[in-house]
Amino acid sequence: QVGLAESGGGLVQAGGSLRLSCTAPGRIYSSRVMGWFRQAPGKEREFVAAIRWSRDRTMYGDSVKGRFTISRESAKNTVYLQMNSLRPEDTAVYYCAGSSQWASYPNEYDSWGQGTQVTVSS
Repeated sequence: QVGLAESGGGLVQAGGSLRLSCTAPGRIYSSRVMGWFRQAPGKEREFVAAIRWSRDRTMYGDSVKGRFTISRESAKNTVYLQMNSLRPEDTAVYYCAGSSQWASYPNEYDSWGQGTQVTVSS
């Protein structure tokens, strides 16, 4: 998906919540996998969550399990990341990405958004 567009980032206190959105410019095919990654300064890009468009199958990175939820709204070509119980270590630029594989490594994703900053204050 060329032109993925993230939104919803911002500044929040620890323990708070944010919901990120990622909208594709066109239809997302049922075989497609949409994922969220994040990258903090000086760190590698980290897998956060993924969802298979057709079956609503999901997977999460260990550091966000139980706190973050990925979901999709097919009619709007949009994938969401609901982030609860945020911690300062969740501070990063969050990226939306698309893949043809059920994958959790950045190099397995072939399309990327520009990213949205999430900052969690202590």
